[in-house]
Amino acid sequence: MKRLKQHIFTLLAAGMVLSPLSACTDYLDKAPESEISAEEAFKNFRNFQGFVEEMYFCVPDFVKGYWNNSFNWGDDEIIQVGINYMMGYKIDQGDFWGWQAEYDGWGAGWMDINGFDTSNPADVPNRPTLWKGAWYGIRKCNIGLANLNLLTEATQEQKDIIKGQLLFFRGWFHFELMQFFGGLPYIEEVLSGGKLTLPRLSYHECADRAAADFREAANLLPINWDNTPTGAATKGNNDLRINKIMALGYLGKNYLWAASPLMNRESTGSESYNQEYAKKASEAFGELLSLVESGQTQYSLVDFKDYKELFLTHNKGGLMPGLTEAIFRAPSTDWNRTNWGQSRDYGTSELDPRCEVGFYPCANYVNFYGMANGLPLDDPDSGFDKSHPWKDRDPRFYHDIRFDGAKVELGGNKQADPVRYAPLYTGGKMRDERRGSRTGYLNFKFIRDDFNQWDNQGADNWPSNNHIHLSYMRLADIYLMYAEATANAYGTAAGKSNNCTLSAEDAVNVVRDRAGVGHVNSSYTGSLDKFMSEVRRERAVELAFEAHRFNDLRRWLLLDKPGYIEKTSIEFQRVGDLTGIEADSSKGVNTDDPSQSEVIGYHEEVILTRNYSDKHWWLPLKVNDTKMYVEFGQNPGW
Repeated sequence: MKRLKQHIFTLLAAGMVLSPLSACTDYLDKAPESEISAEEAFKNFRNFQGFVEEMYFCVPDFVKGYWNNSFNWGDDEIIQVGINYMMGYKIDQGDFWGWQAEYDGWGAGWMDINGFDTSNPADVPNRPTLWKGAWYGIRKCNIGLANLNLLTEATQEQKDIIKGQLLFFRGWFHFELMQFFGGLPYIEEVLSGGKLTLPRLSYHECADRAAADFREAANLLPINWDNTPTGAATKGNNDLRINKIMALGYLGKNYLWAASPLMNRESTGSESYNQEYAKKASEAFGELLSLVESGQTQYSLVDFKDYKELFLTHNKGGLMPGLTEAIFRAPSTDWNRTNWGQSRDYGTSELDPRCEVGFYPCANYVNFYGMANGLPLDDPDSGFDKSHPWKDRDPRFYHDIRFDGAKVELGGNKQADPVRYAPLYTGGKMRDERRGSRTGYLNFKFIRDDFNQWDNQGADNWPSNNHIHLSYMRLADIYLMYAEATANAYGTAAGKSNNCTLSAEDAVNVVRDRAGVGHVNSSYTGSLDKFMSEVRRERAVELAFEAHRFNDLRRWLLLDKPGYIEKTSIEFQRVGDLTGIEADSSKGVNTDDPSQSEVIGYHEEVILTRNYSDKHWWLPLKVNDTKMYVEFGQNPGW
């Protein structure tokens, strides 16, 4: 029982900034003079906010969970051969135990590492992770809520802000666990000993309780702390602080996940969307978007010319990416970690010899990037031409993906090895399963085009001063979730929530307009199934490689379906002479515009097929935790 108290419903009081609660004293060895009374700890806003602040550092930065880190586990990317310790590799093999530290889980270090220390998030072996951070954070929320009556030296606004943050985090930590593990106990009190019998609730029961927390938080919190007397002391530094928009965003997401086929099946047995929950999601997102569209918030979609800075900043002193589009982000005190981890992982060992782990976009996933006219590649009217496969594609394709002939730099010396245009054709220098791309593509969504030696970055210098950071939630995601929820709530692409002027179709087109992509074609708006195929494709493209795909495929009940279990490569040859330097347009590459280059023999080959069964819809819980009491049972099949 003591292990349960210290781990699942984590006390871990030694890691707290303040430790005033008598419920924790049995587990601490400390000098009497270090004791702080609850009355002192919670009496005013400054003290209470200091207690709340630690919860922000319980949110894992999933990009920098370890030296290298794996967070895209769907059909979106594949890891180079031999890197069998990464979670993405384990997921491909059906080994979902790999998220746990006791199963070599450091390859998914943002979910579980043996240590846990919120006071030093830059310490990789001990940084907060989802499993430990969530349970620890939930307990802190309940401690704070139980002591709100002690907040006596505060304005009503300050009391509301404290309570709103606590309720948001309690809902958020539960939600993040639920989406991976299904229905769990929803903890709403300070657990202080005795026999535990808290049952695992259904997903819908958990979602209802999380929704109550998010809804109340949204009612209590300001849109922008900078515009409040309480936030004035930290004006200009409040971007990460929990606000009304964050709470509405997660209220909607929580309801949409509950409406989704997997979660609805867990709770009701039905594999369709739950219309009631979809309507609730639509209303929550509609309330948020009405505030955004009317200019009442600090949030807006960034111009496409600034798209890169949603994910990466360079030479800006560790400035966090996201601009006006990032809604909810983890704190990132260790921004320099991406110099030695993620920023190297999207090239090849020829591009940088220190690239020890390679993550490459799967050809089957790149196919979701349709044409600039807005049509998918397989539409008979799309204009897609297999002899010119890179031509007239969605502008986000050219932003995110590097294909054969795109400008890069190989080798350690540009005079001795002047290969400048990526040889990603079958048999090309970059097509090595252990040292290069397994798929024929590179992911440049999170790195810059000038990360090469020709542009004076150099093998020793090009990764320096980068900050890769991905939002848990950004505004484009809200538009797309609104579209999905609203279409399924009202059965049509023309559906609208009662509090937003946008239809489901309009919301998708808002995101496409930013990228300069054609609107959803009328041939896809006449039926819900066809429209949803475009919504799913739009999520795949706009949110590519941002850690959404695995959970999307799961909640849509598509993870084990043909077309989603296969990972493929693209195979072809350039038209033209392939000998020589390969930097001359006469050698098969259009150096002015590689998207116009011609190829022959274009086809896909399956390089991996994942074999999943019913147990793979949910991740397994830790065995020792499930043995603590009978009501906290393991997920089916594990």
